[in-house]
Amino acid sequence: MASNSAAVTEGSATRADPANAPPTRPWAAPADEVLAALATDPERGLTTAEAQRRLARTGPNELATHKPIPGWRRFLQQFRDPLVLLLLAATGVSTATWLLDPDTPLPYEAIAILAIVLLNAIMGYAQQARAEHAIAALRQMTAPQATVIRDGQPVVVLAREIVPGDLLVVEEGATVPADARLLRCAALQVAEAVLTGESLPVTKEAAPLPADVPLADQHNMIFGGTSVTSGRGLAVVVATGMGTRMGQIAGMLEQAPDTATPLQRELARVGRLLGVAVVLIAVVTVAAILLVQDVTTPAGILDVLVFGVALAVAAVPEGLPAVVTVVLALGVQRMAERNAIVRHLSAVETLGSASVIASDKTGTLTRNEMTVRTVVTASGRLELGGTGYAPHGTATVRPAGTAAELPLETADPALRNELQRALTVGDLANNAVLQEEDGRWSVQGDPTEGALLVAARKAGLDDEQLGRFRRIGELPFSSDRKLMTTVHTDAASADRILVFTKGAPDVLLTRCASELNGMEPVPLTDQRRREILAENEALAGQALRTLGVAYRELPPEAVGPHGPDQTVEHDLVFAGLIGMLDPPRAEARDAVARARAAGIRTLMITGDHPVTASVIAAELGISDDRRAVAGTALTQQSDAELVESVRGISVYARVSPRDKLRIVRALQHHGDIIAMTGDGVNDAPALKAADIGVAMGITGTDVSREASDLVLADDNYASIVAAVEEGRAIFANIRKFLRYLLSSNIGEVVTMFFGVLLADLIGLTEAAAGALPLPLLATQILWINLVTDGAPALALGLDPPARDVMRRPPRPRGEGVITGTMWRGILFVGAVMATGTLLTLDASLPGGLIEGSGSLDYGRTMAFTTLVFFSLFTVFNARSDTRSAFVGLFANPWLLGAVALSLLLQVAVVYVPALQQAFATVALSFTDWLWCAAVGSSVLVLREVTKLARRSRP
Repeated sequence: MASNSAAVTEGSATRADPANAPPTRPWAAPADEVLAALATDPERGLTTAEAQRRLARTGPNELATHKPIPGWRRFLQQFRDPLVLLLLAATGVSTATWLLDPDTPLPYEAIAILAIVLLNAIMGYAQQARAEHAIAALRQMTAPQATVIRDGQPVVVLAREIVPGDLLVVEEGATVPADARLLRCAALQVAEAVLTGESLPVTKEAAPLPADVPLADQHNMIFGGTSVTSGRGLAVVVATGMGTRMGQIAGMLEQAPDTATPLQRELARVGRLLGVAVVLIAVVTVAAILLVQDVTTPAGILDVLVFGVALAVAAVPEGLPAVVTVVLALGVQRMAERNAIVRHLSAVETLGSASVIASDKTGTLTRNEMTVRTVVTASGRLELGGTGYAPHGTATVRPAGTAAELPLETADPALRNELQRALTVGDLANNAVLQEEDGRWSVQGDPTEGALLVAARKAGLDDEQLGRFRRIGELPFSSDRKLMTTVHTDAASADRILVFTKGAPDVLLTRCASELNGMEPVPLTDQRRREILAENEALAGQALRTLGVAYRELPPEAVGPHGPDQTVEHDLVFAGLIGMLDPPRAEARDAVARARAAGIRTLMITGDHPVTASVIAAELGISDDRRAVAGTALTQQSDAELVESVRGISVYARVSPRDKLRIVRALQHHGDIIAMTGDGVNDAPALKAADIGVAMGITGTDVSREASDLVLADDNYASIVAAVEEGRAIFANIRKFLRYLLSSNIGEVVTMFFGVLLADLIGLTEAAAGALPLPLLATQILWINLVTDGAPALALGLDPPARDVMRRPPRPRGEGVITGTMWRGILFVGAVMATGTLLTLDASLPGGLIEGSGSLDYGRTMAFTTLVFFSLFTVFNARSDTRSAFVGLFANPWLLGAVALSLLLQVAVVYVPALQQAFATVALSFTDWLWCAAVGSSVLVLREVTKLARRSRP
């Protein structure tokens, strides 16, 4: 299959053979040259036979697909994580030990571990299956049918059967099935927001363009996946399937690697660390027991091996995957309540770590609804408030030469007359329809024309006033004239005919002979024309799209039986300028400010015009200098230059999908964690390449949603910031239960290790009297690890966020989930737990450093209970490395309940006969309980002292 590398680069690739390939840049070539290169008859198109031959050579007009990975392989891929493999190994050893020794109790811990791993695998499998729908969703955007000219006749064919060289007929409402070069068109406008990010429909024309014109300005091209909003046209297909712009995006989406989130990377690292530690601890401890205690019998060796397995399981917080999953799932529910729908659980914390939000403009920071802001006439100007298509908002006037703002109804009659005439023209030279359904206002038709309808009603014009004019003719908008004109009769005067015209102000002024000034027209001087054009430039500098409006009266005989002609568009009366824009969301500015306070930088990356982008960015507080870098300048920068400049630029305009990818990767080069927001197909590759992709749920395409990690149900930028806050709270809670689980597990491991090594010193050997001198039994270790740790750790994940969570800087990319400060606290707590537990064991047994008088079962029960108390007090320490445990002590009732439940379970183990037998415990007295609680609380007291010392430092 032949290809053209230059064509691929420029977005005009075709899968035809070289003999029928279009020019590399078809927009720069005359239409007849493109037709000649494709061997297409300009009137008859291709023959049916030739189309079939080309289809056989080029393949169908659809996006390429890969052979799907079998479900069983995708499921097995969920078990590649080191921590999961470690848990499976521990499960296997525990189960094998139980099978080898029928007298060993049923390994409930192995069953629990296996259930957790299977649950995680099923959830991961489901998430991966969702992500693979991205390419399928992109394929579904292709029009299923299209009209082409073959054998001189228009025929409807399946879109997949279109080939390069086909003459394509497009009209209003159609979806463009392939990339094509326009041959001729009439009032053709195409919505390209899904491809370029342009908020307004693009007016098309057939004339050749310069070779270096960017995608968004290729006005003689139409692209597959876009939709025709008005007009009609004839074009020759130059690219199909993967050769189209949409196909190139699909290729980039497919090539973008799936990157692990910081949480995934850190848990994998912790898993590898614990895996090594488990092997070393188990081997060293078993070897120490065999050497120190001189164990030689097969039964003794088996007991030691069973103990080694139990110690290995204790060293691994096997509750960690379950707690992480549950806490993330609960966080997902809270995010959903704040209109942020999470597609990947492990991506939740990444949003909380984001240091940059790279946001699209249209529909994300703005409402994607055109709104008239200003109407300028000879005697002053009208400022309209409100946003969207609801016809409600303030209307104030400012007479010329003054700074005073007055309500419209109190304005001078002359100014009011000018404004009403201007808005009447905008309302009647119009084909849009304003409608309300269930309290929601919407527009059918061009959004610019819809904005004019809304403006007229905000200014007090109603259907009764406007309904007196009946349309009898129309001159549609064309790219050549850049005007639209309608002709009306006036019910108030039977012989009165009015012409209403709107269009580009500079073009319209050349057709005007006078200007409405007050109640009557006055001649339009050259000086006044210059003033109007200067005012137009000033409005454009405020990111307002401007239209001029004008009118004239005609005698009845001026409109013949065939309707008006272009002669009616002369000797017009200029009525005014109308400035409009797609307004920022009302809450977006506050959201940007909150993000900035949280140390998060907001970028605007849009396909819209640089002036529009810079003004909107300044209004939202994204940029102070109104500087915007256009895509043409971006393409001239090397990757190294972009890496250097990206930290100082906050607004990018007229960018391509590849530019977005380059910006994201340049920011990642600096260590930033990127949250990329978007709604169009053009955003999908960058959404996938970013650390977390945030798609729009209402205006977003299926492709962007499937490629993202997070979907905003309300398309609201403020919801992104709310999700950041929730993500930070979730990540803080993950750190809390990691701190708790690792502290407890290390305390258990250190207790067992030094208990064996110091058995003679603490009187354990003497109390054992020939039995294996272990400080705790394997079942007691597993009880602490699986039962006591579970509920409190989960409750820590429900802790409410700290009040300053959005006043802290983002976590650096290189910083682990567990920091050096956390590790020091974890090791300190583990050492305190082991010391207190072993001293309690010593004090409960005869001999040793502290003389006691209890039996071995009594001593182990005391040590067992003390270690449980240590864990329960540690859970309050784990809420912060710096803040006192008593701050917000009662803010989390779930935590208090979990501690109470764990304590009740420990009471049951000590007093219920069946559990006494299973766990080798004996009943304790009230004094014994006080002793265990007092020793266990020492960890809380000591940590409070260290926290106070840390808070006291400058």
